[in-house]
Amino acid sequence: QVQLVESGGGLVQAGGSLRLSCAASGRTFSTYAMGWFRQAPGKERESVAAISWSGGSTYYADSVKGRFTISRDNAKNTGYLQMNSLKPEDTAVYYCAARLGLSSRHYYTEAGEYDYWGQGTQVTVSS
Repeated sequence: QVQLVESGGGLVQAGGSLRLSCAASGRTFSTYAMGWFRQAPGKERESVAAISWSGGSTYYADSVKGRFTISRDNAKNTGYLQMNSLKPEDTAVYYCAARLGLSSRHYYTEAGEYDYWGQGTQVTVSS
């Protein structure tokens, strides 16, 4: 079992920045690929970014490419999502997710591929 706890959400003005953290416990986080998803009211959960367990492979949705950066610190069992140049359309509940990675290069972009989820953290971007 892996427990995930997100933090760092909040209210920010358009153009601002936030850094989300995802603290993992329970198993060896360094062998788990990680992803960030978001869900806005009335919309389906969507993949935002993903990272392999080594940190060497990353994925970004087109909507956040160039503005968001996913990273991880395996020594601290923590993953991060740095969000810059935030837009009102980034408003959503953000979730981190984890699963065992098939290799150091694998990342996963589908929600169904993940086994463990955090409780979510609200990000609200005002215009």
